[in-house]
Amino acid sequence: MSRSHNFSAGPAALPLSVVEEIQAALPEFMGMGAGIMEISHRSKQFEGVVASAVARLGRLLGVPADYRIVFLQGGASLQFAMVPLNLLGGDGRTATASADYHLTGTWSNKALKEAKRFGDAVGTWDDKAGGYTRVPRADEVPVRPGVRYLHYTTNNTIAGTQYPAVPQAPVPLVADMSSDICSRPIDVAAHALIYAGAQKNLGPSGVTAVILSPWAIEQSRQTGATRPGGLPSMLDYSVAVDNDSMYNTPNTFGIFALERVLAWVEAAGGMPAMEARNRRKAEILYAELDRSDFWRPHAQLDSRSWMNITWRLPTPELEAAFVQQATAAGLVGLKGHRSVGGIRASLYNAVEPASVQALVSFMQAFEASQG
Repeated sequence: MSRSHNFSAGPAALPLSVVEEIQAALPEFMGMGAGIMEISHRSKQFEGVVASAVARLGRLLGVPADYRIVFLQGGASLQFAMVPLNLLGGDGRTATASADYHLTGTWSNKALKEAKRFGDAVGTWDDKAGGYTRVPRADEVPVRPGVRYLHYTTNNTIAGTQYPAVPQAPVPLVADMSSDICSRPIDVAAHALIYAGAQKNLGPSGVTAVILSPWAIEQSRQTGATRPGGLPSMLDYSVAVDNDSMYNTPNTFGIFALERVLAWVEAAGGMPAMEARNRRKAEILYAELDRSDFWRPHAQLDSRSWMNITWRLPTPELEAAFVQQATAAGLVGLKGHRSVGGIRASLYNAVEPASVQALVSFMQAFEASQG
């Protein structure tokens, strides 16, 4: 077996020890005579997996006791619609509430597009003109009076920017944390709702973790009670909560893998250890990017992401050669997003510091030969 240094943006690297645990559970799980992908989601064994995943995520993030964690499907893209559907209460024809969105890249723009279907949703901060090189400063948190919530994307995988702290706003906060959840401590209690696709820091694709405050759950119930015809059951947060993520058959394999990843994070020291690990990896790569004008980082200094580091080279031809030669050297997943090009290294939790060192060594050799 030969494993490359994996810098893919998602689905992304998993800890090798977790991959091996998953492998062992495929032919048989907990003496059931069948593998983890073959057992009933109603079995006591799998119910234990879900309970463990909820408990581990709650401990790691310090989720308040009165919040609820559910595991859904459809990725963050479905949450772009579920959030306003449940929290704004619109029926597609009549807007009953308003929401503000900070636009810091592709995904927040897609979230706003969906929100407009259900209410008065407006982008009140937008760095499009600046090329999405930064996030709002602490003194740049515009919020319209009377809005139901403020939505923001904590880390931007395409632009390579990240909020250094939770925005201070006088309204409930909704956060898309798909690409940096469990990478550092967060103040869950400062948020009304958090959602995250699993395929970057939590596990494989196909599972979405959603953390709901009592306020968000109540808003969902009120919307379901007042909206003509109610909410579709599969899109109703209160239904997911009332059924402990089991209203329909969930992604059993994905939830099992997520639970094993969370166990790995806990064993490694939890959020303080992940924060130190990820800070160190980012510092190593940014130091190389800042060492020479050959590399051209995209994000402004005060908005740099620890998770997705993006940069350009002097020419598109050099970028193509860099990706091709890096892949041949066992450094994969470095091609920038198709919408922007360039280079992107995703340094999620499972990416080892040794992989970052290998990347820096390759960069130095590439510059010496091409610069």
